[in-house]
Amino acid sequence: TETEEVRVSKAHIWVNSTGAVGAFKVQNLGGKDILFDKISIRGVEESWADVYYFRVPSGTSIEADLNRTSSGTLTGANVTIDGETYNQSSADLPLISGGEIFVYILGPDNVQMDDIGTTVSISISTANAQYITECNVESGTDQ
Repeated sequence: TETEEVRVSKAHIWVNSTGAVGAFKVQNLGGKDILFDKISIRGVEESWADVYYFRVPSGTSIEADLNRTSSGTLTGANVTIDGETYNQSSADLPLISGGEIFVYILGPDNVQMDDIGTTVSISISTANAQYITECNVESGTDQ
């Protein structure tokens, strides 16, 4: 039987006076396709309407870190971040075996300005497992 193996990396949460944005990269390293059925930040499930994703084309690898993004950038059905088009999600996200996906989350409800410097968890759930990573909340300002 094939196994499920997921790697979550490049996790960030930025916050400024306009709100918070979470971001991370997910790689499906296992031998079978998977379906993300829940994303939570600091234990609170995120609405799919607040999730924006970019599927890295097969055979392509993007090693660069994710760009700091403000909450005002994530509006509408499609947004452009760092030259790539991110689509607004409406339901669970499938990911093929060997695939990579970049995710931005608009306004994690329980992250505020006074959380800068604290550690928060990001978890991604599939039917078989929960994958958790942690990151420090960062300032979303340029100065």
